Parts: sequence; structure tokens; C-alpha cells
Amino acid sequence: MSLKSIVRELKEMRDGIGSMSRRGGSGSDGRAFHGRSGSRHSWPSLWAEQQQSHRQGQGLGPGPEGPHHQHQGRWANLPPELLLDVIQRVESSEATWPARRQVVACAAICRSWREVTKEVVKTLEECGRITFPISLKQPGPREMPVQCFVRRERATSTYLLYLGLSPSMNVEKDKLLLAARKVRRATRTYFVISLVSDDFSHSSSTYVGKLKPNFLGTKFTIFDSQPPPDAVVLPNNKTSKRQSKQVSPRLPLGNYNVATVTYELTVLRNRGPRRMQCTMHSIPAECIQEGGKAPTPTGAIQSLDEPVSSTLPSAKGKEVAVEFSSTSLSADLSGPACVNGTPLVLKNKAPRWHEQLQCWCLNFRGRVTVASVKNFQLVASVDPSLNIPAAEQEKVILQFGKIGKDIFTMDYRYPLSAFQAFAICLTSFDTKPACE
Repeated sequence: MSLKSIVRELKEMRDGIGSMSRRGGSGSDGRAFHGRSGSRHSWPSLWAEQQQSHRQGQGLGPGPEGPHHQHQGRWANLPPELLLDVIQRVESSEATWPARRQVVACAAICRSWREVTKEVVKTLEECGRITFPISLKQPGPREMPVQCFVRRERATSTYLLYLGLSPSMNVEKDKLLLAARKVRRATRTYFVISLVSDDFSHSSSTYVGKLKPNFLGTKFTIFDSQPPPDAVVLPNNKTSKRQSKQVSPRLPLGNYNVATVTYELTVLRNRGPRRMQCTMHSIPAECIQEGGKAPTPTGAIQSLDEPVSSTLPSAKGKEVAVEFSSTSLSADLSGPACVNGTPLVLKNKAPRWHEQLQCWCLNFRGRVTVASVKNFQLVASVDPSLNIPAAEQEKVILQFGKIGKDIFTMDYRYPLSAFQAFAICLTSFDTKPACE
């Protein structure tokens, strides 16, 4: 069979997968890889295909899509050299969304295609491209920030994170990365972060993490659904009284404290910008040194290959919260070892007072156009003993600002991930009676 015919049949098979998604692949939320209902390219459709390919690779038999199993058998035996070349060509040619969904489709064909695709697709830090859901937990690129925007829906207290410079005219074409919903209870409020905009259940496979503030709105704790890589977790003595809703053995039975955001208490209510500090418990301060390396997950969020292992003693039916100690970060990193285990601390960049405009100003490089108390820039706050150059300390790691009614921009870079950056930005939306 010639290479041209192989590529032609590959395209026909790929189109067939899309038509199957339109006919029967959409669930209750109507999402699929192709078609109008799935034009936001949400992550659950990828997971459904990965589950199907995983069943076939383990010899468990086909799932509901019987014809797809018959169709993929021929492509599973493609010569490795040819398969590698095909996927490399697809990965290099489809650099942006929505075209990049073709790379995701390659990973959903069968197990062998999935393994080769995982080898070809580099981490977000290396290639600067968001491809799979795990990219949302990986550090951003070092040189150029990942530019996103946040849309706030006041009626439902929902916040949607999209990839791109600004909202497009056709909202259906915007790439949805993460979604958060503010949940109000009688004595507390918190934010639940998910991969989709209509399922915020803790028992769902789309659950990513949550953000919990204290009563005064001065301290926020970011919880991850899974422990970061190369980190040792310690059990927290405080357990939740609420019965856990985790129903799948592949989901971790707990939340992991990965960061804390603290706002400075304003006793005299002085007018001016908010002052905040972020302690990233799962990121060592040494990672921003030259040659440093931040912990980077390379599996999949809620991995489909193996159950999540946990070394935490937990009571039956309880949701356990765990946190990292200051010396828990592993030294087995591809870079300088974490000598003293000091966590990375971020602080907001001090604005300057503009005499003519009579306001506080920061240089957002055109990405923020509306003055707001929510606007901020975060830089690293490091100990002088680390000998980090001043230019590196002044580099903006995360910036967030308003560009219109209920529209905000969010730009982040190494060593923060999209999930961490989004959670930090969500703290700006919560009520802070003691800070304003």
C-alpha cells in the first residue's frame, strides 16, 4: 500500500470517527469532536475515546462503538516508523485550535497510536502548545506567556477560561480550558473547578480542584484533585464531616493543598490596589534559577492507565485533605536539587502612581484596558541567597486584568500551570470585606 493511500484512508477513518461522534458519541451534554455541539472541543470526548482504546488494548472487548473496534484493528499494526512519521507530520502542521483536535484524534484511534502520540507531543513548557487535558497541570513556557481570557457569567456565578487573546465573534469556536462555579453555603463559599461548564460534581471525572476562602476573604487555599509529581504528602488531621461523593476507584479520595493566596489585611481601609502573596507549596523556589525545573506531570488527569495510588490513611467515607511540608519536594528533578525545600512565593508587582491620570498604573502591554481593583501582576519573591538575577525576579509570571464587562485577560508562564493560574485569578472575584 502506497503512502498516499495510507494517508487517504487515515483521513477517511478520522472523518468516520467524527461522524460517529455526531451520531452517537454525544452524551447528556451534547459534546463531540466535530459538529456545532462540540465546537468548543471539550476534554470529555477525548477521555471517552481513550477509555475505548484502553479497553481494546487490555483485551476487554469493544465498548458501545462496535464498528470502531473493527476499523481500528488494521491501523494498530501500522509499521512503527511510518506511524511515527505520520503523527509527527500531523503534530507539526496542526499548531493551533481548533485544528489541533486532529492530534487528539490520533491519540484516540488505538493504544499504539496513543502511545506514539504521547511520545511525539512535548510538554507545554517545551512546545508551548496545549493539546491534552494534562497540559493544564503542566508549567507554561518560559519565553512567551500563554494568553487566555476569562468570561464571567453573573447569573450562574460561573467563570470560564478560554484559550486565546480575546473572545471571538463566534463563541462556539473558542477553546474552553477550564470552568469554575462559585458555590454558596450557609456558613461558607468556595469555587469548584472543572474541565466542563455544566458538571461541577466532585465525583465526576472532569473535576480538577477547588478554591476555599476564609471568612474574611484574606486567605484562599487551592486544592488539587491529584497530588503533584515528585512530592510527598502529609495527612491533615482535620477531616471533612461531609460524606465523600467519590464513586470511582480511579479518582483520588481527597484534595491536595498545593497553594495558598493571602491578601493583606487593610485595617484603616486605605485606598489603593490590593496586596497579595501566593505561596506555591508544590513548586520549589529553585525552579526559577537557570537550569531549574518545576515538577511536571506527564500522565493524564485521572489517568486511565492505572488507579491512583494513595499512601494516606483515610477513614472510610471521608474526604481527606492533605498538604505538603516545606521539605517534602523530591530532589529527584531534572535540574538543581531542592536543597532546603523552600516553596516558591509570588507577590504582586507594585504599581506606580500616575499624577496626570490620578490613578495607580501597571504596564500590561496592551492586554488590559479597563481600570479595576482586580487587575494585578505577580512576580517572584525570592531569597537573596538564591542569587537569582534581578531581570528574572522582575519577569511577570501571571497577569490578570479587565478588558470589558465581565471579560478579563489572563496570561501565565513558567512555572505556573493553567490550573494554578486560574485558581489564583478566581480569588479576585470573591468578596473581601477586610481588604477593601
